[in-house]
Amino acid sequence: MGIIENGRRGVVARCSAWGVMLSLVGGVMGTGCGPTAQEPAPPDPAGTVEQAALSYNSLSYNGLSFNGLSFNGLSFNGLSFNGLASAEFAAWFEEDPVLADEVMHYVIRCAVPEGEARTFTDGRTEARHTWTGSLGLAPTWAGGKPATVAEQQLISACLAAHANPFGVSVPISVQGRNGAGVTIPSTPAELAEFSRPESCFFGNLFKGEGVYAGSQNPPLDGTQSTTRACAVVDGSGMPRRNCAPLVYVGSCAASCTPDGTSGLSFLNCAVGGVTYKPLTTRVRDADLAVCGDGTCQVTEACGASSTYDACAADCGACP
Repeated sequence: MGIIENGRRGVVARCSAWGVMLSLVGGVMGTGCGPTAQEPAPPDPAGTVEQAALSYNSLSYNGLSFNGLSFNGLSFNGLSFNGLASAEFAAWFEEDPVLADEVMHYVIRCAVPEGEARTFTDGRTEARHTWTGSLGLAPTWAGGKPATVAEQQLISACLAAHANPFGVSVPISVQGRNGAGVTIPSTPAELAEFSRPESCFFGNLFKGEGVYAGSQNPPLDGTQSTTRACAVVDGSGMPRRNCAPLVYVGSCAASCTPDGTSGLSFLNCAVGGVTYKPLTTRVRDADLAVCGDGTCQVTEACGASSTYDACAADCGACP
């Protein structure tokens, strides 16, 4: 299951701040951290409210996760990926501990399986940081060994899939294979509720190769909008929002080879002659905003029309 259940007990690896970040964002994501005694995994701040509202704890959903990573998290705010030293890491973390904490939250969510957590203590402040796993995309790294290139690519794709330009946390269904080539399982209930194919994501942030996104969604009409706007197209064939450093590459089908086993994702995607392991996402129709539904959404604006960017019915006339 991809939804994190509050109170689950899991294996917790304890490392220094330097050790964890070197292992996660070094040139090869370094080495993992050995497990210690079990302890309860902490509540997931990005998913607790949504879990209660959507009652996912009672369902067997496997690939579900909550997005909301800021786009600053896709650049790691200038952290060097090579030649790191403890002092350099400490300086980076001290410069923006909030961003560092946010990045780690999603890296662990993507890389480590549900029921496990990774914890380290900042040597400067003695603050203890703990992040819970969910999708388990990097079994080699989660098992304590250096991450493979495929795992670097999948974690990069996962971070891109979780980025949200509006800072809104909504559930997404993540499809694809983990670093060992095992398909992320999906129940019929999950696929039925998350019935809208959305985007594909691929790249490698850890080698400085960037991240890319393509679209596989039905085009939005003029009344529709979504917080997942970075790779969701409208009638123009272009995404509604420019989300640098994410680079839009057009249709997923034009860049990717279908996964004939599951039919839900792609085996590989390529750009600039480099081949990557991708992930795809599915969303719910219920999370698509429509002008006229009576609520002025963050993706809508005031105006004198029925389009999402001038929605009089929901947001009223502009002052």
